[in-house]
Amino acid sequence: MSTPHPGAPHFHWYLPTTGDGREVTEATTHRGYATARRAPDLEYLTLVAETVDRLGFESVLTPTGTWCDDSWIVASALIAATRRLKFLVAFRPGLISPTLAAQQAAALANLSGGRLALNVVTGGDQAEQARFGDHLSKDERYARTTEFLDIVRHAWTGVPYDFTGEYYDVRGAVVATPPSPVPEIFFGGASEAGRESAARQADTYLTWTEPPAAVGRLVDDVRARAAKHDRFDSAQDKPLSFGIRAHVITRDTHDEAWAEARKLLDRMDPATIALARRSIDGSQSEGQRRQAALSADPSNLEVHPGLWAGFGLVRGGAGTALVGSHEEVADLIQQYRDVGIDHFVLSGNPHIEEAYRFAEGVTPLFDESRSDAPSDAAADLRVSAS
Repeated sequence: MSTPHPGAPHFHWYLPTTGDGREVTEATTHRGYATARRAPDLEYLTLVAETVDRLGFESVLTPTGTWCDDSWIVASALIAATRRLKFLVAFRPGLISPTLAAQQAAALANLSGGRLALNVVTGGDQAEQARFGDHLSKDERYARTTEFLDIVRHAWTGVPYDFTGEYYDVRGAVVATPPSPVPEIFFGGASEAGRESAARQADTYLTWTEPPAAVGRLVDDVRARAAKHDRFDSAQDKPLSFGIRAHVITRDTHDEAWAEARKLLDRMDPATIALARRSIDGSQSEGQRRQAALSADPSNLEVHPGLWAGFGLVRGGAGTALVGSHEEVADLIQQYRDVGIDHFVLSGNPHIEEAYRFAEGVTPLFDESRSDAPSDAAADLRVSAS
């Protein structure tokens, strides 16, 4: 049975490299409403990163995919604009050499003072993989990823590594200046092959958000698989941790939060919903299939108290949102902590405004003291505003 981990939760945010705004999709401007789209140019992405850094989030997820700007380049461009913020760089193994990936990660980690973590995205959409010239089956991609990460981890040791497997044959893989600390590896995959690969190689197993009981079953399964591989027998081994990826709509009151969710739903174009559903239904991803099932009934989108599946009507990837007053969102987060979740990778529309709401309303509820004293980040904001 899943058990909560001690200590404070890890809160991460999202970098909107496909653009940002107040709508779930790229809506046209509605007269009389604030709906203008914010382009993901360097100036705006810098503003988001600086805000998230200042608010005290641990890292920012820099996504990967056809419609995103390259995550390595974006993260590199934002290093100098931030001080404490880590970059959780998403990338697809198999599209570049594992030795080159190890070099890129080491360079970014060292240049940023260790502010790097990696989100390994094996890929669940055959059409998208084909755009990059990758035609392996899903199970083959996960098997390749396992080999890929084995080579990356050994290259980071600074000792030349030889490897011969089904997908890679390398001689003397090494990084001249190993990263210190070694970047943490986040890994997602709900299928049988995905869970097995994560159990072998992940530091943090990351999944899209379902009701807590369903997430708890995934946690238990991956933890049991990791134990079978004897991954954590030595004192040096770090316990496997777990995280979820979700949107958030948090307000001062329950009614305000749900009014925002209803507004987003009311302004979703039916034609856009139909088009998105056809695309999502064709995905090979088990995680995407599970997300799509949560929004199958548009008249019943609250799939668990405070968990709203409305984003999944028009978006691939994370389709659920934590919705409610700040206290209600904190209570729902605690439910996930109770089934073993440590990391919460969150986003909201728009990303700057929602980051403020979460940092000011929810984060203080998880202060170690549980007192009314503001966090350091919130105190900084008050001082700067005065």
